[in-house]
Amino acid sequence: MSDEPEAAERKMRFLFALRQRGVTDPRVLEAMERIDRGEFVRGHFEDRAYEDTPLPIPCGQTISQPSVVGLMTQALEVGPRDKVLEIGTGSGYQAAILSLLCRRVYTVDRHRRLVTEAEEIFRHFGLSNITAMVADGSRGLPEQAPFDRIMVTAAAEDPPGPLLAQLKTGGIMVVPVGQSDAVQTLIRVRRTENGFDYDELRQVRFVPLVEGLGQT
Repeated sequence: MSDEPEAAERKMRFLFALRQRGVTDPRVLEAMERIDRGEFVRGHFEDRAYEDTPLPIPCGQTISQPSVVGLMTQALEVGPRDKVLEIGTGSGYQAAILSLLCRRVYTVDRHRRLVTEAEEIFRHFGLSNITAMVADGSRGLPEQAPFDRIMVTAAAEDPPGPLLAQLKTGGIMVVPVGQSDAVQTLIRVRRTENGFDYDELRQVRFVPLVEGLGQT
């Protein structure tokens, strides 16, 4: 029982930190309030789950810092009827938040262990509109294309051609772009009747987008 006021205060601090860093969309904030980041951080780093910092997860990957998750989700402008593709399931945190904002999320990762563990958490939250798959994210998911929105949570040198091709006209993709050993730029791509429009949003740092499947 003594945990409840502490948990409420922690959640309030968490949401306040998101707002301070520019996450202002009410739907995004509500989704991030409902999805407890603590469920996605295990082991040594559990006590840091509510800090605005990236943390290590298995397979050499990371769970992004909450403010970056919020800003990327906000930039994606997800609508309730949208079909969304996420490249890089990781912990499953980003997909869980997206699932509260759209009709269906397809999320892919090259590491089977990450997909399996994320699926367990999705079941725990009762998120039945997420399909998680082991696949090479650099190729997208052509059998389910086109998508209204695409979220890429790994850095590519350029917005990947196969993913651009799987975006609907009028659709939006958010992707970190840049060399893997340097700070990258978060880009928002809008597909128009005449091609693609690009906006630079902010500097970020993500693991690189790697072709092929992982060993685990």
